[in-house]
Amino acid sequence: MSYRLSEIASIVHGRLSGPGEAPVRHLVIDSRKLSHIDDALFFAIKGERHDGHEYVADLYQRGMRSFVVQELPANSEARFPGAGFIFVADTLQALQELCAHHRAQFGYPVIGITGSNGKTIVKEWLYQLLREDFSIVRSPKSFNSQVGVPLSVWQMSGAHSLAIFEAGISRPGEMIRLERIIRPTIGLFTNIGQAHDENFSSVASKVEEKLDLFLHCETLVYCKDYLALHDVIAADETLSKKRLFTWSRKTRADLQIGRVSKNGHETEIQAVHQNGFVTVRIPFTDEASIENAIHCWATLLLLGFGHEAINTRMQLLAPVAMRLELKEGVNHCSVINDSYNSDLGSLAVALDFLNQQQQHPKRTLILSDILQSGRSEEELYAEVAELVAKKGVHRLIGIGEAISRQRDLFSGVDKHFYRDTAEFLNAYNSAFFRDETILLKGARAFGFEAISKVLQQKAHETVLEINLNALVHNLNYFRSRLQPGTKLMAMVKAFSYGSGSFEIANVLQFHRTDYLAVAYADEGIELRKAGITLPIMVMNPEEQSYDSMIQYRLEPEIFSFRVLNLFDEAAQRHRRSGEDVPPLPVHIKLDTGMRRLGFEEKDLNELVVRLRNNKHLSVRSVFSHLAASDEAEHDTFTQQQVNRFAAMSAMIREHIGYPVLRHILNSAGITRFPDAQFDMVRLGIGMYGIGVTPEEQAQLQHVSTLKTTISQIKQVPEGETIGYSRKGKADRALQIATVPIGYADGLSRRLSGGKGKMWVNGRPAPIVGNVCMDMCMIDVTGIAASEGDEVIVFSEQHPISELAKDLGTIPYEVLTNVGGRVKRVYYQE
Repeated sequence: MSYRLSEIASIVHGRLSGPGEAPVRHLVIDSRKLSHIDDALFFAIKGERHDGHEYVADLYQRGMRSFVVQELPANSEARFPGAGFIFVADTLQALQELCAHHRAQFGYPVIGITGSNGKTIVKEWLYQLLREDFSIVRSPKSFNSQVGVPLSVWQMSGAHSLAIFEAGISRPGEMIRLERIIRPTIGLFTNIGQAHDENFSSVASKVEEKLDLFLHCETLVYCKDYLALHDVIAADETLSKKRLFTWSRKTRADLQIGRVSKNGHETEIQAVHQNGFVTVRIPFTDEASIENAIHCWATLLLLGFGHEAINTRMQLLAPVAMRLELKEGVNHCSVINDSYNSDLGSLAVALDFLNQQQQHPKRTLILSDILQSGRSEEELYAEVAELVAKKGVHRLIGIGEAISRQRDLFSGVDKHFYRDTAEFLNAYNSAFFRDETILLKGARAFGFEAISKVLQQKAHETVLEINLNALVHNLNYFRSRLQPGTKLMAMVKAFSYGSGSFEIANVLQFHRTDYLAVAYADEGIELRKAGITLPIMVMNPEEQSYDSMIQYRLEPEIFSFRVLNLFDEAAQRHRRSGEDVPPLPVHIKLDTGMRRLGFEEKDLNELVVRLRNNKHLSVRSVFSHLAASDEAEHDTFTQQQVNRFAAMSAMIREHIGYPVLRHILNSAGITRFPDAQFDMVRLGIGMYGIGVTPEEQAQLQHVSTLKTTISQIKQVPEGETIGYSRKGKADRALQIATVPIGYADGLSRRLSGGKGKMWVNGRPAPIVGNVCMDMCMIDVTGIAASEGDEVIVFSEQHPISELAKDLGTIPYEVLTNVGGRVKRVYYQE
């Protein structure tokens, strides 16, 4: 279904400037995720941290001709000939109005889901349970925000017969806007928890806000055991008169839950419905999955499905892949694993993630048949082929009979097809892939886990997981604390504080960080080879690396006259090589009290003369380093540093004759000294989730989880010793687990002898005896533990700050000590 630009202008009450006949089938809000040009409409949304209007010119150069904007320069028609602009007061509101109008064109049922937790799981499970009977359109991943909901609803078409959308809010006034877009006919409220409590006056007010989603629905499904929810519904004249389908473990309800029996890896749930006993089995045992499954059970009963059919389908529920994982692969490849579902919406999301990865020039997609889409095979794979072409995929490996039948639709791409996963694996050999990024995207029935297993680089069982969503959240938190126009330099030195270099830099580049900083030139060279184009400052430039730095466009920190002389000589050699190059950018380090590196006040007169007269170098920034910005007892000294820096840098700027950036604040300083942000700040440990105060820590998200597994469990009699030098002594009969992590992996020997602990099935297990090079032993006496069980070293529940406290050190040291042989797994929700 398409609209003309002039139609859209009328729908959103906007003023059209330029031609209005252009068709619109796709909506774009992010210039980085562009797959359609000819029939796409860009909404220039103004957010807290980004303004879409800044990207209009770039999109125009790339061929886009349709825009919704709030303002543009007066000469925009001359600047953008042939483009159509719709001028509105609020571009986000216009996006929502357009998608609300689009929703109104369809009369089939729409299920709207909200609640504090479980929205995405319930949505995906309902899709699994209902896809045999309906052609379903649903929110991609967790698209439930003020922007995500309209983009989800825009997917609705006449080919569908059921829609399932989730809606999430963080503050008052948001849900009523989403209700106008979704207009659900069936409502499902999962639960009420503590998320975003800080933005609401009470739990009741948050419940009332969320219930706004169901103002016009016909039926509402919910659990009566959440009294804060049930009481509001019972007291509301409008909601209480709707058809309510309830379930409860405690009181009478339409679906009254009785016994819940866990057996191995499945759960049997018994209940009473319409005065009869009913039972379902699900292949999960955790409490969250049981609750989510009951929500789905209630919804299927509401829709009229029989008990036998429901039980059969519930037993086939599959885990929902909530994240895309990026792992190191064979032959210097990177592997993105999204091998649990396959549909157009999630394929587009995964391809966007693939395009963020710049470490390899070649991109390969391994794609299975897309099952039960409700569309004709040719129409479906024509759209897949269009996505593949526009997302820059170089090689396609199609697995499945349907995609193989449509092979001719895929042009301009290296393509190979196999009937099933087994045929591909039979043909596979280690030379298939090299120096490329591989995206695995398969419906669960195709068992792509087997492909993932052969493609992954073999590593031992200790893994550092890095949550890229959390990293971006923290980045944006600090950005929100910056004054308008303040730039941000992100520290990716020391292997990005142990989190990985180009993987983190890719994310920072995608999210438009202004600068990167590394410790040594070889770190910067690695980033350049991995496709990072952001400016990079090198904080410890070494003389032997100067020529390579110039070759790879790296910008050195200049902290002394000796370094200035040496790099100036390298710059002159570079110019004599015959290349017509502009002056090379450098960063001037000032010592304002740290007493480590940098020019002092007595050096300034000579320094400004040298810089002003130098034709080979150009000062990009002047900066200094705070010694104790995170410690309140030293605030007077920190302010003295700031004042000294302001005076010293002002002198340089005054005499140098051209604009120069200034920066002194680190992570702690960004929030504690907001008046000293100058032109740029340097974000380091805060980006990785370490706050300087309890209040700030509550605003940040945990980024890294270090985990391993139990290799072996032994029973150690009383009186025996454990480990090297017999340092571990059993004062009673013990159960000891050996885990494959040691000081070569970054687990300090200072944690030996019970000073450190790990976590097994939620319980602390002290380290016994000395930490070895490659392993250590932990005491699991009294813990229900088995060989192969997961062991947590640090995580969100067991913060790295606790481990640092056990060591008598700081989180920096713990993070940067995680060894290079520990496999990094990057994931994005």
